[in-house]
Amino acid sequence: MSARPLPAKDRLTLCFAHVAYRMGERFALRNTGMNWFEVRSLDELKARIAEADVLACSGLWRNEFIALAPRLAFIQSISAGTDQYARDALRAAGIRVASAQGANERAVAEHAIALILAMARQIPEARDNQTAKNWRGMIGDIAKREDELGGKTLAIVGLGRIGSRLAALAKAFDMRVIAVRRDPSRGAGAADEVVGEDGLLSILPEADFVALTCPLTPQTENLIDAKALAAMKPSAYLVNVARGKVVNEPALIAALEAKRIAGAALDCVWEEPLPATSPLWRLPCVLITPHTAGETRRYEDNVIDLLLENLDRMWRGETALKNPFV
Repeated sequence: MSARPLPAKDRLTLCFAHVAYRMGERFALRNTGMNWFEVRSLDELKARIAEADVLACSGLWRNEFIALAPRLAFIQSISAGTDQYARDALRAAGIRVASAQGANERAVAEHAIALILAMARQIPEARDNQTAKNWRGMIGDIAKREDELGGKTLAIVGLGRIGSRLAALAKAFDMRVIAVRRDPSRGAGAADEVVGEDGLLSILPEADFVALTCPLTPQTENLIDAKALAAMKPSAYLVNVARGKVVNEPALIAALEAKRIAGAALDCVWEEPLPATSPLWRLPCVLITPHTAGETRRYEDNVIDLLLENLDRMWRGETALKNPFV
């Protein structure tokens, strides 16, 4: 089916749908003159989606909404991840979709390097000691001390925008960077070496830190499984700022409990919020952040920039959108 036409600016209705982000508030400051409304729950979105020509959404999207949205011509995803959208069904309905890829590349890369530094410098332990009012003494055992990043090897799985940015940050700390890229012929950028997906197991034994910055696809689901974890150094750390299901979570828990790797810093997990019963909460070698790597005070404005650019392209009759995937 051909794409649904986008109404003219003065006849368009835009819906912002997110449980927390202040999309409408930030959009109002642009003084675009467009008609818009905002919803913050699934029930609200379901009740009002029929009014929308354009939807800015991420976690509240459900594919059954396609049948309830006869006017919907374009979805600007608020997130870089796109696994929640049924591409074939959206394409069949004539609804175009673009991701927010790039809106958070700086934020996620900075978060990843912060997690790497936190593990190397034992920041979680320092916070625990602060809470306990415990002034830790000097450590005689060299292997138990804080560490430096210079000279360490970082393996980045996914050398897209975020991975490339992370590589540049890591090089500023004098780290050696090796990377896995689906198409290694596209260049190494700041990385010292790039291998294809079939080279993952060959580079894992070299890495002191393994950072996941890849999208969730059928090829990357459970990519870091028991075999991959077994290939890592016992002194290595896993850092996941990608998607929870890129890692086989039971295999990771088993590896951490058996101390087959030194630890993990996780911004995403299989089930979010992480259930209180998850062993990940109690493991002292795990640092958890609540899927906030991409969140900054500028995030809404970054997404609105992408949204307005894509709307302008469609009004100009251009077929190429920014970050299209349907």
